[in-house]
Amino acid sequence: MPHEEFHVHGAHDHHLEHAAEHGSSDSFAGRVAVTTAILATLGALMSFAGGDTQAKAQLYKNEATIKKTEANDQWSYYEAKGNKRNLAEVAATLVTQPDRVEFYRSENERYKKEQADIKAAADKLEAEYREWNQRSDEQMHVHHRWALAATAMQIAIALSAIALLTRRTWLLIGVFAVAVIGLALGGMAVAGV
Repeated sequence: MPHEEFHVHGAHDHHLEHAAEHGSSDSFAGRVAVTTAILATLGALMSFAGGDTQAKAQLYKNEATIKKTEANDQWSYYEAKGNKRNLAEVAATLVTQPDRVEFYRSENERYKKEQADIKAAADKLEAEYREWNQRSDEQMHVHHRWALAATAMQIAIALSAIALLTRRTWLLIGVFAVAVIGLALGGMAVAGV
């Protein structure tokens, strides 16, 4: 038995093949095709920009998490020094030998100074955490703008296909309106709004 291929053509494919074989003076189809190509290019660029901002947001969130963990480590260290300081205070009040009392008082002062240094380091790490977290949130906001812009371009492309298949010129108004919305959202993403 000979092998037969079964191939299904959609209306759009058939129209393109017919135009390629017989030449086409259909300016409507040409305009829609060019518009669709432009929209697809813009949509691809918007999708790329959206992916880039999402990746940055994730990196910034990761850095924020690292800073938060480091700050938590410092606070635990601060508490440990506080416990040692408390023990030194108790020991200074309980011992009766003057040299031991002085030793525990000096230990108390040392722990107090160390705690102040640790607190400063922990506060600095907390500030860095907040900064990285804010940068992540800002990038996610921009990412959402890019995602909406790319979605608008996809809708405009779908509308242009419907306009071509139905040959309804008025649908091109919808194509351009949705494309303008997508461009506005992309502009907002570029501006960081």
